[in-house]
Amino acid sequence: MLQPRLLLQRRLELCNCVFSALVSRQTRSYASGEPVQPDAAQNAQSAALAFAPPPTRDEGSAFTMRTYKPRTPGVRHLRRPINDHLWKGRPFLPLTFAKKGHGKGGRNHTGRVTVRHRGGGHKRRIRIVDFLRMTPGKHTVDRIEYDPGRSGHIALITEEATGKKSYILAAEGMRAGDTVQSYRAGIPQDLLDSMGGVVDPGILAAKTAWRGNCLPLRMIPIGTLVHNVGSAKDRGGVFCRSAGTYATVISKGDEGSTSKEAKYVTVRLQSGEIRRVSCDACATVGVVSNPHHQHRQLGKAGRKRWLGIRPTVRGVAMNAADHPHGGGRGKSKGNVDPVSPWGIPTKSGYKTRNKRNPNKWVVVERARNQGKRKRAHKG
Repeated sequence: MLQPRLLLQRRLELCNCVFSALVSRQTRSYASGEPVQPDAAQNAQSAALAFAPPPTRDEGSAFTMRTYKPRTPGVRHLRRPINDHLWKGRPFLPLTFAKKGHGKGGRNHTGRVTVRHRGGGHKRRIRIVDFLRMTPGKHTVDRIEYDPGRSGHIALITEEATGKKSYILAAEGMRAGDTVQSYRAGIPQDLLDSMGGVVDPGILAAKTAWRGNCLPLRMIPIGTLVHNVGSAKDRGGVFCRSAGTYATVISKGDEGSTSKEAKYVTVRLQSGEIRRVSCDACATVGVVSNPHHQHRQLGKAGRKRWLGIRPTVRGVAMNAADHPHGGGRGKSKGNVDPVSPWGIPTKSGYKTRNKRNPNKWVVVERARNQGKRKRAHKG
């Protein structure tokens, strides 16, 4: 029995021979004026394809990350998505403001730490992103930019009528020179005239449901992938705004009906949640840009500090006065159930969203029993 590599080589040689014979036969027939039988040619081609090796991987579903030569330990494990289309200059300064004293360090207005492991980081400027998209008319995409305040990319667009610039969330595949439009203010008169004065849902969807366009959910066809989904009529997008996220329109009410269901559109979020939102709420067609953001590897701890993320210390590595898992000899958490630094159980199934908090007495009872065991041990 031949080895797999030799067998594959024999099959490839056979394919080449069959194709060579087919080409030579066609050449002789054209030179002599004899017509070629199409059935024989198709049979020879199908026989050759039958011996062809199967594809080893799907090139369409694969993506490549940018890697670097390990000249230093910090770039040995560095992996980044390839985004060569991003703008390499400074942002449009009139649409930014400095991030100074805006919740840095994870502290609230009283100075208390409400979000741990935050602080430091590189100096930033906050980009003012338009989530409402209420301005009608055509807008031209000037460039795609990186935004330090979010995982997805943003696009700088210019209104063709007035020349006013604004930032919007960039959809995947959007590039400089594209044209986007918002239909939240209603259907333009020229588009209505092109349909004969009557709204045709098929023609309307074909002319408006394009990548980057913002529409009311009632104008978006079922099955369309959308992002920057709003929840009310006069509100901006609140769902699906991070990199690579999207929602799917799964059902709509009958517009001609007067029932309550006609006022809502059902969408499926990426978490699997089925949510009902207003039919006049906004949504942008497409997927949020930078879908490979989740596959990046920072490579070193310093790059995480540049992002404003401070270290996370394990509870078992602390002292007993700092964490319920601290203290003891060696790696021991004191034979207690996993809890947070404030004594709240962290096991799955613990309910914290109920306003009355029925598990509050479970925590009190556990603390009471733990105190009894300590007193009995001191005896």
